[in-house]
Amino acid sequence: MTVDILRGKVVLVTGAGSGLGAATARAFAGAGCRVACIDLRGEAAERVAGELAADGAECIALACDVGDADAVFRTVDVVVGRFGRLDVAVNCAAVDYVASVDELTIEQWDRALAVNLRGPFLVAKAALPTMRQQRSGHIVNIASTAAVRAWGNASAYHASKWGLRGFSRGLGVEGRADGIRVTTVIPGGMRTGWFDRFPEQGIPLPDEDHLQDPANVAATILFACQMPPGSAIQEIMVTPLTETSWP
Repeated sequence: MTVDILRGKVVLVTGAGSGLGAATARAFAGAGCRVACIDLRGEAAERVAGELAADGAECIALACDVGDADAVFRTVDVVVGRFGRLDVAVNCAAVDYVASVDELTIEQWDRALAVNLRGPFLVAKAALPTMRQQRSGHIVNIASTAAVRAWGNASAYHASKWGLRGFSRGLGVEGRADGIRVTTVIPGGMRTGWFDRFPEQGIPLPDEDHLQDPANVAATILFACQMPPGSAIQEIMVTPLTETSWP
């Protein structure tokens, strides 16, 4: 199996302006894909797309709130209009609020589910007509170890990520007849900006020695999308080797 199977494919990545999303965009660009960098922060998407273009990749950057249905459908239409197809959609965009249930606001709960669960649903719904017409496609949903275990002060995040696993399984069954594969990736802790807000909330930062490079998780996503036709990785977990909180 080689990356050549992906060369020339069109890949849409949400949350591409930073962290795992940026690492994923880089991984697919390095495999010869044409990449659409999608992020709520348009300037961040532009920065990553510019870096990839400087290395010779064909990229576009688009600002989009994945919780906004109209915005998602417009964005997917632009990507398909620009490249003529859509082969892979990777849902990396996510948000979390560190608060107990009694402290969590209703607006925070709604936003977490809008980005983490509604967003992947909207991207899939917008991408499916093109993928069905092509008789091929791959949707990758990024969950979290929060989708297989639980800790305090993360109820909205847990609800969204557990729900995302269920959505992925149902979507995978529906897509099979049209050659559309669905993979759920379950990463453990990564060295991204995810934890930057912890100190101001009085939460100790995790030991970086027990976190993994997001490029390693991006490589896992790339691997899942390299599977030859006829096989699919339904779900895969990748954690830091020394992650102390697992299992």
